[in-house]
Order: sequence, then structure tokens, then C-alpha cells
Amino acid sequence: MIGGQKVAVVLPAYNAAKTLRQTVMEIPADIVDDIILTDDASTDDTIGVAKSLGLHTILHDRNRGYGGNQKSCYAAALARGADIVIMLHPDYQYSPRLVAAMAGMIASGHYDAVFASRILGKGALDGGMPRYKYVANRLLTLFQNIVMGQKLSEYHTGYRAWSRKVLETLPLLACSDDFVFDNQMIAQAAWHGFHMGEISCPTKYFAEASSINFRRSCIYGLGVLKTSVEYRLCKLGLKRPALFEPAEDARLAPAVPVHEMGATIAARMGAAA
Repeated sequence: MIGGQKVAVVLPAYNAAKTLRQTVMEIPADIVDDIILTDDASTDDTIGVAKSLGLHTILHDRNRGYGGNQKSCYAAALARGADIVIMLHPDYQYSPRLVAAMAGMIASGHYDAVFASRILGKGALDGGMPRYKYVANRLLTLFQNIVMGQKLSEYHTGYRAWSRKVLETLPLLACSDDFVFDNQMIAQAAWHGFHMGEISCPTKYFAEASSINFRRSCIYGLGVLKTSVEYRLCKLGLKRPALFEPAEDARLAPAVPVHEMGATIAARMGAAA
């Protein structure tokens, strides 16, 4: 707990058995009240490792995608009473030791969302980020800052902190279940006027760290461009803001029992299709 606010770390996991223990061991136990892992139908022993560590664990009955995994993570955190929720990849690519700093920025009241940026400082290339990914990251971020009128150093980090208010406000069920979910969520936060901050974060690229391939990276990049253009068109009143203000309720339902969340999210997404 920090500043009287309950802190939860959520771990969207897929085949993270080799790196999960090391990630969890570096999460600051003195301020974190809850650690939630959602396993997206892994084929390794992620669930076994999670249970041995005493984590609150949710198992998807099938692979629901990176975005679908996060929806379950955030719904569970809200249901369990979190005031500050930090999403951390369990592949040990990002430093868990920054959880306290990120939670503190939210607890201060200055920020509604905080992103751990690999670009601030020299962390990305020094940590082994492939040069083509670094260049794409910089170009996409420049494009988004111009089109969306923001000023972030990176939109593509997998390490984020959110206030409860943000997670209760954003229509996250309107977002994709794929990797572009991350980018759409930031766009939604900007649309609703939330204050977003950043912190510099070192990163590590190694064999066990998750990373999407070149083809999936291209699909993600096109999704980012589409999200940014839609944001601008909606701001200009030239397009209906379906991603930002859906016609029907697309917000998470934190009161849903934890063991039913995966099925409930899938049903609501199916009904909206």
C-alpha cells in the first residue's frame, strides 16, 4: 500500500515459466498488496510456477490474445479492490524494481497513468532492442505525437501503471484482443483527458523474453497508424468515436466473480461484434 492506496501488480502471462520467478522476486513486497497472474493458455508450466509463488492465478480456457489477457487482468484487479494497478510483463524484460516509483507517481495525484519508457535515456539499444524495432518505435511515436497532439517518448512499452479511475472509465472492451490493445488504451486515456507521465526504464532482450516477430510487428504498426488517424478524425468530428465512446457499455465489470471473468469478457465481446 502506498499513500493509503492498495497496489496490485498484474502479470499477463503466456509461456513465462522460465522468467516468472525472477520477475516476481524483484517486485517490491513492502508496497505491493496483490499480485495477479492471468495465464493465456500457456503450453509450459507457467501455472505451476505461479501457484508455487502463491500468486492469485487466473487460467484462460483458450488463448484470448495479448489484449484479451489484459482485460482479464484489469477486471480481476478491480474486483479485488486495487486502487493502483501496474501491468508488468512476466518475461523479465522490464525492471520490476520500478513498481514503487510508478505507484508513487499515481499516488501523488499528479498522474492518472504512468508509462515506463525504454526510450528515455539509453536503455533500449543498450539493452539489446533490435535496431529495426528501435527505429520503428521512434517513427511511430513521432507520428502519434503529431497526429494526436501528445508528447510521449514512447507509446509501445509493456510496463504501465493506472489509477482505478482510469480502469473504471475507459471502454476497454471496445479495444482489440491483439497487441494493438496497448496503443488503443493510451489513445482512450488521452481522449478522456487523463494525465499521463513517464519514467525511464532499462530493458533486456534475451532468448526467454517475449517479442513479436517481424510480421506481427508490421501488423501492430499498421494498427497504431489506424488508431492515431481515427483519434484525429474523431477529434475533428469527421468520424464516430466508436473506440473512444462506444454506443453500448464497453467498460470492465469488476463485480464479476474472478473465475467467470474470462467467459464473461468473451461473451460481451461476442455480443458487441
